[in-house]
Amino acid sequence: MASSLGRKRTHAPKGSSALNDDVSCEVCSGGHSPSKLILCDKCDRGYHLFCLRPILPYVPKGSWFCPSCSNHKPKSFPLVQTKIIDFFRIQRSPEALSNQEGSATLNTVVEEKVKLGGSDLKVSGVGIGAWSWGDTTYWNNFEWNDRNEKAARAAFNTSIDGGLTFFDTAEVYGSGLALGAINSEVLLGRYIKERKEKDPEVEIEVATKFAALPWRFGRQSVLNALKDSLCRLGLTSVDLYQLHWPGVWGNEGYIDGLGDAVEKGLVKAVGVSNYSEKRLREAYEKLKKRGIPLATNQVNYSLIYRAPEENGVKAACDELGITIIAYSPIAQGALTGKYTPDKPPSGPRGRIYTPEFLTKLQPLLNKISEIGEKYDKTPTQVSLNWLVAQGNVVPIPGAKTAEQAEEFRGALGWRLTDEEVPELRSVASEIKPVIGFPVEKL
Repeated sequence: MASSLGRKRTHAPKGSSALNDDVSCEVCSGGHSPSKLILCDKCDRGYHLFCLRPILPYVPKGSWFCPSCSNHKPKSFPLVQTKIIDFFRIQRSPEALSNQEGSATLNTVVEEKVKLGGSDLKVSGVGIGAWSWGDTTYWNNFEWNDRNEKAARAAFNTSIDGGLTFFDTAEVYGSGLALGAINSEVLLGRYIKERKEKDPEVEIEVATKFAALPWRFGRQSVLNALKDSLCRLGLTSVDLYQLHWPGVWGNEGYIDGLGDAVEKGLVKAVGVSNYSEKRLREAYEKLKKRGIPLATNQVNYSLIYRAPEENGVKAACDELGITIIAYSPIAQGALTGKYTPDKPPSGPRGRIYTPEFLTKLQPLLNKISEIGEKYDKTPTQVSLNWLVAQGNVVPIPGAKTAEQAEEFRGALGWRLTDEEVPELRSVASEIKPVIGFPVEKL
């Protein structure tokens, strides 16, 4: 089979978009109805925009890459899609097309934003967790400096450029009680303000969380904390407000506070986090009486921590129409393949992901890498895609750098096969899971 890439044609003037019977789409070879082509002003090849969409999901209006030469012609803001471009080159190259037999075909999909539960709020299929931003107690080797902040800002902007517009933070991330810390909400608010000054039309979905501290009582404590969070974020409302963990003295007042926040227009949707099946159902029913949907339950969920599947939380969420937001979806880096028994993570993570655990993890990492190599995907992208494949799940990996944010984007736009999803679960089931967040059992 001959490839159309690399074949010179007689085109319209470079850099133009025109109806021209002499110009063929490099993807479909003119197989669709006649339509205006986007013509690259560098290599002189043309494409239907709708032919590029399955390959370059989330391309902003007016911005695109030429899959043949990687020429980038932005009219709005820069876009980083190198992983997707590399896939396109591999799939369409003469070498790949002449060796189709026995090779894996990527199951590409056009990603759309995900509706959170029964709410009207829609977010990107993968979000970004901001737990590490400003933190000096668990992340960043116990210090936060200008270099860290510059990297976090780049991660924020790269995420948005790649279509990942959903950010999750909390009032306790980067707590002021920790030496040298900067509140994560403050940083996120700063980055949002800077971005909107450059691009006022940019869409960003923000989620934050209420800390159910023992000395906080009743619905008013939720509203007071929310107003403080809005002040730190520099916003008049947030898209999603969540109870970070169950309350020690009960949750009825907190749930009432969530409902009040919706009715006052301070939030678009509400959720909980680290809630058991029993507490989840109670919160759902209490809000339902006010006509307010419980949109989400944010829980620890990954290939090597599948407690939500085992304790009834995932089944209850599917039954009630509550979306799971998966935190630590790549097990705080353990599923990236970055760490080995000889080089475990530093800091508190090293006490969880020990050399002994990482040794037992190796067979799963080998299987993840084996599957990823078939599709030119990294272990991180495969692990995140596995969660997306569960349905009704939005993973929120933490991005400390632009490179990480760019890699996370590659988890979307394709799907593991129906055989690969259970195969990974089967291999992962041989590994004893790490300890989760204690409040999950409250």
